[in-house]
Amino acid sequence: MKKLSVFLFCISLFSCKEKATLPDPLQAGWEGESVCEIVHEDKEVRVLKCTFAPGVGHEKHEHQPHFGYTLKGGTFKITDANGTKTINVKAGTSWSKDTVTQHEVLNVGDSTSVYLIVEYK
Repeated sequence: MKKLSVFLFCISLFSCKEKATLPDPLQAGWEGESVCEIVHEDKEVRVLKCTFAPGVGHEKHEHQPHFGYTLKGGTFKITDANGTKTINVKAGTSWSKDTVTQHEVLNVGDSTSVYLIVEYK
């Protein structure tokens, strides 16, 4: 019986989606205000539109695997597991991540920046 319990425990470790330790992008906001809204959701994907005015950021949050696209670029200070850096993001920039990632961002530029985030379910 003990071997069966250990086996079932091991299976459960690998069969469950990783439990979130931080808010997701929709739940996370900035100073109590939402920065993302759902523009589409179905059984396969959720699409968020996230808008950052100058001086507005996104508190520390995590993303499941996703694709991102920049509608309006800007200058951001990004803090993640690798440290803090400032980057200029141009409109039309896209990226994808196939792992869970965590970060926080702050728009340090002088224009509003807008992104689409496509999350896979």
